[in-house]
Amino acid sequence: MNVIDYIIGLSGLLASGLFIYGLKGMSSPVTAVRGIVIAGWGMAFVVAVAFLQAFNVSDEVLPHLPVNLGLAVLALLLGGLWAGWKGKTVEMTAMPQMVALFNGMGGGSAAAISAVAMLRHTEVDALHLGVTMAGGLIGCISFTGSLIAWAKLDGRMRNPIRFSGQQIFNLVVFVGTVGLGLMAVMTQMQGSPDAGLFSLLFFAGALFFGLCMTVPIGGADMPVVISLYNAFTGLAVGLEGYVMADPALMIAGMVVGSAGTLLTVLMAKAMNRSIANVLFSNFGASSGAAAAGPQGQMKSVDPADAATTMRYDSSVIIIPGYGLAVAQAQQKLYELVKMLQAAGVDVKFAIHPVAGRMPGHMNVLLAEAGVPYDMIYDMDDINDSFKTTDVALVIGANDVVNPSARTDKSSPIYGMPILNADQAKQVFVIKRGQGTGYSGVQNPLFFLPNTAMVFGDAQAVLSKMVEALKALGTN
Repeated sequence: MNVIDYIIGLSGLLASGLFIYGLKGMSSPVTAVRGIVIAGWGMAFVVAVAFLQAFNVSDEVLPHLPVNLGLAVLALLLGGLWAGWKGKTVEMTAMPQMVALFNGMGGGSAAAISAVAMLRHTEVDALHLGVTMAGGLIGCISFTGSLIAWAKLDGRMRNPIRFSGQQIFNLVVFVGTVGLGLMAVMTQMQGSPDAGLFSLLFFAGALFFGLCMTVPIGGADMPVVISLYNAFTGLAVGLEGYVMADPALMIAGMVVGSAGTLLTVLMAKAMNRSIANVLFSNFGASSGAAAAGPQGQMKSVDPADAATTMRYDSSVIIIPGYGLAVAQAQQKLYELVKMLQAAGVDVKFAIHPVAGRMPGHMNVLLAEAGVPYDMIYDMDDINDSFKTTDVALVIGANDVVNPSARTDKSSPIYGMPILNADQAKQVFVIKRGQGTGYSGVQNPLFFLPNTAMVFGDAQAVLSKMVEALKALGTN
């Protein structure tokens, strides 16, 4: 056994350690960047060892080596350059769809590995073929499902596609796809020439089911969808790692799959949904509920008046939502916050688990603006503080502060945990208009006696607030 064999043998263990250590770093905003870099080095090491392993092959593989190496290098260059460019140029408002797209590429890669394994007719062991089929099924669902999620988040598919009997249709597609996969396994074990045809039909069915599963889901459920497909991608990668006897793929897939599953559980809990509801029902159906009629008269206030009120109060809790990201106003918001702090106001940020269009969206948005981590609080840690807070400033959020989730059993968001903004002494809501949120449900918070609307684009409104505070000076 030479040195190269030892390096290849230990590569999986070393890379897996880097993956796990990097993931641990991502658990805190303070160490997240370092964790991502460490995990990235682990992936770079695995790729380097894969090229090293290419020269440690049998004689029958050697004639194909130049072509395969050329394709691998080309794929790395194209994928690396495109991903690097998109990562540096993507707007924060487009971050959720980029995450969905990149996640889909991971699922597609796992499905491609499965397709190669099943179509080359080399595996005849039932266990390996079954695991290969399962990984291909999950990878295909993650791939096409993530593409639909990207289209919805990017505004290319604005409305869910629903029809009568859709769940039964989806079940038939799923059962049929699994049946084709079993036929592919059995015919391949028998050495039948029909194995290739069944394999192709299986992958086509799996890709189609990913579309069927995702198109009826409403936009309000996208945070759950993204975390769910992230778990699917990890599971698919882990299964294909088993097929290829690659410990790095197995451990990386298990880590990603388990993390994605835990995140899905948290997202589902934050939206008052069970995992069974997420996996086996049309859990986005409520998202298209029609908005209720007007519940009173909204009171509006000038941005300068709202800023003056906050300047002379003692405590403010800010609740950011997707409207802040759309307006790209996070820098202007932090400028306002620093001016309030200079005036002696205690300012905190309250983050709902599903605020924005992906898990952690608001945290990333605020971090980009330089907001210190110790100012940012999760819902469970800050909800009791609203009762003693002078002002709650809601920016572009709707459903996550909707009090009907507590009281209205007919509401599609009933039971969903919310931020208790309505319990503050005064509520200011920065909103572009009088429309509803992503769920389509009217928000009674906007009509409460202690609520005043500040209509307008968040960037423009916050700029006027900053100017008003500058005019007040330090008095």
